[in-house]
Amino acid sequence: MTRTPRHIHLTGICGTAMASLAGLLQLQGHRITGSDKAAYPPMSDLLSSLGIPVLEPYAEANLDPAPDLVVIGNALSRGNPEIEHILDQRIPFTSMAGLLRDEFLTGRETLVVAGTHGKTTTTSMLAWIYQTAAHENPSLEPSFLIGGVAENFGSSFQLRATRTFIVEGDEYDTAFFDKGPKFLHYFPDALILTHVEFDHADIYADLEAVMTAFKRLVNLVPRRGIIVAYDGSANVSECVARAFCPVQRYGFTAEADWQIRNLRHQDGLTRWEVWHHGELWSELAMRLAGEHNALNATAAAALAAGQGIGPAAIQQAIASFKSVKRRLEVRAQIDGITIIDDFAHHPTAIRETLRALRSVYPNGRLWAVLEPRSNTLRRKVLEADLIESLRLADRVILAGVYQQQRIPDAERLHPEDVVKTLNATGTPAALQPDAEAIVDALIPQLESGDVVAILSNGGFDGIYEKLPTRLRSRT
Repeated sequence: MTRTPRHIHLTGICGTAMASLAGLLQLQGHRITGSDKAAYPPMSDLLSSLGIPVLEPYAEANLDPAPDLVVIGNALSRGNPEIEHILDQRIPFTSMAGLLRDEFLTGRETLVVAGTHGKTTTTSMLAWIYQTAAHENPSLEPSFLIGGVAENFGSSFQLRATRTFIVEGDEYDTAFFDKGPKFLHYFPDALILTHVEFDHADIYADLEAVMTAFKRLVNLVPRRGIIVAYDGSANVSECVARAFCPVQRYGFTAEADWQIRNLRHQDGLTRWEVWHHGELWSELAMRLAGEHNALNATAAAALAAGQGIGPAAIQQAIASFKSVKRRLEVRAQIDGITIIDDFAHHPTAIRETLRALRSVYPNGRLWAVLEPRSNTLRRKVLEADLIESLRLADRVILAGVYQQQRIPDAERLHPEDVVKTLNATGTPAALQPDAEAIVDALIPQLESGDVVAILSNGGFDGIYEKLPTRLRSRT
């Protein structure tokens, strides 16, 4: 279908999904502009490489002359100057999820990866499996949109003329005018469901509300489709219980359709066996560490196998899979000290990150440096779980809550309470107000062999650059 090129403006363009959508739209021949309150990597770097201008901050002037269409990011609300101008002038607008469905998903086979944890890595793995299989069968080369930069592709998006479109399904709300989850716009032909836990405390009242969203997603999968679901969670089991299509479970239990056995970290690789319906299906190995990544890879392998991709291509893809930016990413190794960047957004994710680092660096002293930045971590609702996760580290440093003034005091996480409890239970912990103070405190204490895990889902005041720079100066 031939499309008339349009001027499309994306507000909140530096979000991972929004920047990826901008790239896809540009590939269709549209003229793309965007705005954000501040440009920040990694997506600002991606947009710069694409030649897409980012106007900052938000302002009415960013919409002059008026674009043909505006895509409104879900972080924006009424009172934003661009939204007010769009409504006043009746400029056509839509959401990221709505435009993705209309422009790219309709008429294709849509494979959706959803879940509280692991969906970015699993989506990247699934896309790489299809890309690898396309060496033998070019019709399998996928289009995709991922909520992070997949290192095998060097991108978070790809557009091909083939039928398969792989998309990360986000449960966060769609826009100020559409408070339903984004993934309800995607109408999956097949679905991976990784985990279901309470998250996004700013928009979901409780676990039941989160599970209702996932049940609605499951209800969209047609009878001819398939759902690959984690078998180690009662929440996941409840969400898929009334599916109209076949459901295949993956995990560690003897009842799993795709069972993981003999998982170990050996010779710098994570290795395991996958048994399918009681028979050895394949032996897999990958560079990534952690039980959670073995689960992610097994989920991607199970769905790909169900779509007709053979074990050899899947083995090759998993073995050659690199990672996703900001997932256990080694940012620097200086004087024997390793600095890790991980996109921590939830106590469970922090726990799995620290467990994975323990398996890779069993003899190193493990530091957890946390910025409570996600809408869940900024609230005290999961404080006990957070403390238990942080106890896996040898030393802990907490920053102040990001934009704490926006969270009512009664709901807000109080880092001083977390630090007090950690110290009382035997895990040395300290509270520092910002990145500068954290670097000042860390530098005199770091020794060769230490591993520093920086945990944040944002820029953390540039600590990823500040800490290595100071370490090099010290050396």
